[in-house]
Amino acid sequence: MIKEKRIKKIQEYVLEHQSASLDELVKVFDVSKNTIRRDVQELVDRGELKKVYGGVSSIHKKLESFQDRSVRNQEQKELIAKKAASFVEDGDFIFIDSGTTTIEMFEYIKEKHLTIFTNNIDLIVCAIPYENLNVISIGGMLERKTSSFVNPRNMDLLKDYNIRKAFMASTGISLLNGVTNASPLESELKKTIVSRSSEVYLLVDHDKFDKYGLMTYCSLDEIDYLVTDKIPNEMYQEYAKNHAIQLVLAD
Repeated sequence: MIKEKRIKKIQEYVLEHQSASLDELVKVFDVSKNTIRRDVQELVDRGELKKVYGGVSSIHKKLESFQDRSVRNQEQKELIAKKAASFVEDGDFIFIDSGTTTIEMFEYIKEKHLTIFTNNIDLIVCAIPYENLNVISIGGMLERKTSSFVNPRNMDLLKDYNIRKAFMASTGISLLNGVTNASPLESELKKTIVSRSSEVYLLVDHDKFDKYGLMTYCSLDEIDYLVTDKIPNEMYQEYAKNHAIQLVLAD
């Protein structure tokens, strides 16, 4: 097994089991303890794992309540949402994800004539007075922590829609783990939306870089536009250049 693939597998193993001892990893991956130490140290240096006595543990972000997340970096979220909304044109068929940044888009698109597909409950409520907004929701079960509907049994509904632009949220992104989400109930919907959309816009503030949630719903190279409030480090810039991702800075 090549090094990078093994490191990825080690991270996935620790994430699944929450923690692992070095001896356990040696047995699972059938390599020397020195090799495991080097691989683990690389993951620790990247900020993907943390050291604990005798081994390592995961540091994925737990999902906080919608209210707690909505007050963090509020000014940056508004700027990102405003910039993202500038890509929305009259007549567009768009998807707006659940999230504390994506909901801020509403103020900047509410006067346009749009068809909006969403699972974002707050956006659905906001749109009620605006007859120019045609809103479609998948419905389903209430996910209170994200203020959204989830319906894992009704993904076939999405196969009939060709979404022009999808505006996605994320718990955290990294080069190794891609675009992640802390709610397992939402992940299948997000995966499907990305695959059905002509253009995918990811809205994340600077605090989301080099972080990751429980589940990856798409790789970074599936994103067309990365809208954020600060230019990311050179590794992300190089990745974006190599994968035709347009970095968009909110100002």
